[in-house]
Amino acid sequence: MRHGKKINHLGRKSAHRHALLSNLASSLILNKRITTTVAKAKALKKYVEPLITKAKDNTTHSRRTVMSLLQNKESVTTLFGEVAGRVADRPGGYTRIIKFGDVRLGDAAEMCLLELVDFNDLYKKDGEEKKAKTRRGRKAKKADDAEVVAPEAAAEEKPKKAAKKSAKSKE
Repeated sequence: MRHGKKINHLGRKSAHRHALLSNLASSLILNKRITTTVAKAKALKKYVEPLITKAKDNTTHSRRTVMSLLQNKESVTTLFGEVAGRVADRPGGYTRIIKFGDVRLGDAAEMCLLELVDFNDLYKKDGEEKKAKTRRGRKAKKADDAEVVAPEAAAEEKPKKAAKKSAKSKE
């Protein structure tokens, strides 16, 4: 029985498993999407999301921590530069698993696509950027509109009155 055992060992010893996850994470960071099995994708998701969260805080300590886990200088540079810039406002959930529904020929393993969420432009609406969150209340909005409309209306009425007075004085 596997009560309370949360780590999928992926049929490997711990050193082999850590090397596998490190290499998969580096590939994911550099290529923004990889094709792998569902079991490896789920294990990699737990491995790489804390690294992306650490990359948001660009300090020497966080860089050294991530470097000790990834062991690839190019992927660390990409993670702290390009990836951290795109996910800065996202509170979590940086990766997406898309199952293909087909199996690998050799061992019938389920295959999937693991990708970084903010790097897929297909799901964005016409390339629009995310809007800033606004309050849902209406009272402040109506008050602001009333203040904006009133001075403009008053300004338009004054020239009309002045034109009428000048027309009367000319007659």
